[in-house]
Amino acid sequence: MKTAICVLACAGLLAADDWPSFRGPGGLGATSEAKAPLAWSASKNVKWKVALPRPGGGSPVVSGGRVFVAGAADAAGKQRTLHCFDRKDGKELWVRTVEFPKDDPTHETNPHGGTTPAVEGKRVVVWHSSAGLHCYDVDGKELWKRELGEFRHMWGYGTSPVIRGGKVYLNTGPGMKRVFATALDLESGKTVWETEEPYRGSGEKNENEQFMGSWSTPVFVTSGGAELLVCVMPTRVVAYDPATGKIVWWCMGVRHKAGDLSYSSPSVAGDLLVVYGGYGGPGLAVRLGGTGDVTETHRVWRNERNPQSIGSGVVIDGALYLPFEPHVACIDPKTGKVLWKDKAAGNTWGSAVHAAGRIYVTGQDGTTAVFKPSTAKFELLSTNPLGEHCNATPAVSGGEIFIRTFKSLWCIAE
Repeated sequence: MKTAICVLACAGLLAADDWPSFRGPGGLGATSEAKAPLAWSASKNVKWKVALPRPGGGSPVVSGGRVFVAGAADAAGKQRTLHCFDRKDGKELWVRTVEFPKDDPTHETNPHGGTTPAVEGKRVVVWHSSAGLHCYDVDGKELWKRELGEFRHMWGYGTSPVIRGGKVYLNTGPGMKRVFATALDLESGKTVWETEEPYRGSGEKNENEQFMGSWSTPVFVTSGGAELLVCVMPTRVVAYDPATGKIVWWCMGVRHKAGDLSYSSPSVAGDLLVVYGGYGGPGLAVRLGGTGDVTETHRVWRNERNPQSIGSGVVIDGALYLPFEPHVACIDPKTGKVLWKDKAAGNTWGSAVHAAGRIYVTGQDGTTAVFKPSTAKFELLSTNPLGEHCNATPAVSGGEIFIRTFKSLWCIAE
């Protein structure tokens, strides 16, 4: 059976203008939005702007007329927060704070508040790493919480929850003690399954004293009529049965000489799954299908070294557009060949977004480059500076763009 991309939310279950989770309604960076702003600045086409109490890299999500952003009230991460704003005017409707009394390390470039919430219907879920997974209704009432252990890493945390079919799916890494993928019941918070990922080393460094960890958010795909949950772990790509957590297949090749690291999420191009390791690690493509170890049978290509890949890419008409520090690049998913690259966006931690026939990439300096999808050459349409540091991915909803910087939450509207 021909492989197809599995959209995170079925038509009719989500409002057309919702951006309910990391990388949008399908979890792959693309939206059917026909309109989106093309040009803006800190003083042009800003509908509203609100100050945030602390820097953070988690992206905003939009659902039911509300905007949700994770954060922290202090630099040490002992008070981790979820903020809810009215999308019309930016008024803060509520904030919920979770206390975590222990010292929890992170890197200065990745402050606490690095995850993106997920919304389905009347429920919003946020992952605060060692401070737990928390579920609220959209009015801020706590429905349940789960403490899944301590996940200590010198570079902090960043993977985000995914909601589908009444379950919350989560890659819990990186961590010092154990790393696992899990599914929980959205209504009760009870564990449905939990599958540990084996590794060698301390959780921060592997057995060779090289850096290790996975910050990758899982995605759903459909292959051979069966849904799979796919996540990039420190050394391999893993496909799980979302009902049971059983590993259906895995592909080795994420490990490289500089460490066992994955930052970005997988990209789906037809029957190919394309992933890039972190810290200048390898790129590889896996043909969907198969069972067990598919490294020899389904790995189509692998490039050992690449520029830094933190933000995730988006696939348009069979081509992959990926933020590569300090470039954005167009890549042929079938071969891994770079068709072109350009520095318009600069260093980028956020992911690429496709909306209104354009691709949006926001650099760390707060400037969003907007360009035309094209395999022939880079065609820049606009550059839009906000003048504030940004590690997050834009959210596109109802013809507006929502951008979270280290200082502010912005609503851009023409």
